[in-house]
Amino acid sequence: MSIAYLDPGNIESDLQSGSVAGFKLLWVLLVATIIGLLLQRLAARLGVVTGLHLAEVCNRQYPKAPRILLWLMVEIAIIGSDMQEVIGSAIAINLLSVGIIPLWGGVLITIVDTFFFLFLDKYGLRKLEAFFGLLITIMAVTFGYEYIRVSPDQGQLLKGMFFPYCEGCGTRQLEQAVGIVGAVIMPHNMYLHSALVKSREVNRANKKEVREANKYFFIESAIALFISFIINVFVVAVFAEAFFGKTNIEVHNECFNKTSPHSDLFPNNTDTLEVDIYKGGVVLGCFFGPAALYIWAIGILAAGQSSTMTGTYSGQFVMEGFLNLKWSRFARVILTRSIAITPTLFVAIFQDVEHLTGMNDFLNVLQSLQLPFALIPVLTFTSLRPVMNEFANGLGWKIAGGILILIVCSINIYFVVVYVSALGHVVFYVIAALLSVAYMCFVVYLTWQCLVALGLKFLQCGDTVSIHQIMLAEDQPASPIN
Repeated sequence: MSIAYLDPGNIESDLQSGSVAGFKLLWVLLVATIIGLLLQRLAARLGVVTGLHLAEVCNRQYPKAPRILLWLMVEIAIIGSDMQEVIGSAIAINLLSVGIIPLWGGVLITIVDTFFFLFLDKYGLRKLEAFFGLLITIMAVTFGYEYIRVSPDQGQLLKGMFFPYCEGCGTRQLEQAVGIVGAVIMPHNMYLHSALVKSREVNRANKKEVREANKYFFIESAIALFISFIINVFVVAVFAEAFFGKTNIEVHNECFNKTSPHSDLFPNNTDTLEVDIYKGGVVLGCFFGPAALYIWAIGILAAGQSSTMTGTYSGQFVMEGFLNLKWSRFARVILTRSIAITPTLFVAIFQDVEHLTGMNDFLNVLQSLQLPFALIPVLTFTSLRPVMNEFANGLGWKIAGGILILIVCSINIYFVVVYVSALGHVVFYVIAALLSVAYMCFVVYLTWQCLVALGLKFLQCGDTVSIHQIMLAEDQPASPIN
């Protein structure tokens, strides 16, 4: 579950946050992680109490048309996440090979890693968990090395983390703050987490055991997200200390003096430095030596590889839950990876590395758009007493959950509007406007159902069948006691 907080999209958001705003947005990262933890708690509770994951509950509760649309939206998010894994791994391989392996070659190599994970998966869940633990350890060690090497100002770091301020910040910093929230909270992770908790044996007939399971899953999630938060802080702090306020010409001259082959990446002007996961490794190498570059690349490779099986598991659970299709993980990973690799390969072949890393921004926007299709259903079903019985959300959680989801969705819609506005072409505006109408209609439908579940019964139309009535009509109660 915590891997979704450490994928290449998150790492890029972290380094851009540090280079654009210094330490000033660390509190945004902290708040986003806490919000993510609270939302993950709802997803885990749904799986523990009902014995069903979120996609299965959606399948039983929603009518056919919304169910199919939800499935498509989540699949888009999963494919977008897989594309980020491909991009991150390809860039890391290119850096580690000193450019000998081209970007398109790195993209093709990522096909191999999927078969390795499938092979490892045959040896059991614990082995796979151990391997994920190894990858997270590699990220902690590599990004921790960069942190120690750069030695950020600890006072500024703590101030940026615990004092919500952003003195002197403008539009660019605001957009970056929004981007942090969009990168941290992943829609498909809600579906994944609600399914992963089913790997533990829980006697749902025993309410005390269910309550205990909820407590320990929350503790487990808190520890996992704390570790991912620390790794994200390492990245932000490194780029905040070393590259905040730097100009292109400063970096260009430093790289040129160190005889770096990448000095041409930075134009000879006084504009503020803009970095991505590729340029990030290059500037670290120029300022702190080749070891910093290669260690950075190893960390990015670990981040990319670790998200491979996250997408595979998510895709399998989502497909089985929404469509009742039982696909093998082999077939599932071939489908997802084929769709992810095709556009990425074309960009890698016909464009440069900046266009490839620029896809991460687009993919973060794409996944931001999908957030309502995970957050609204999870709040809806965890608030329904016919689904959760005595474990349904109380009034406090209903209000807090509703406010959190409203804030997160509003932030991400703003993020999307800013991104589309920057495209600067009337055709894009027209397409975005048409898609926005259909998008908002579906979000309004899900929100309406959610508000009814939260207790606003006056919104329920006389002839409309509510979602919990659909569950009862199908005679398939998602009850913790069978």
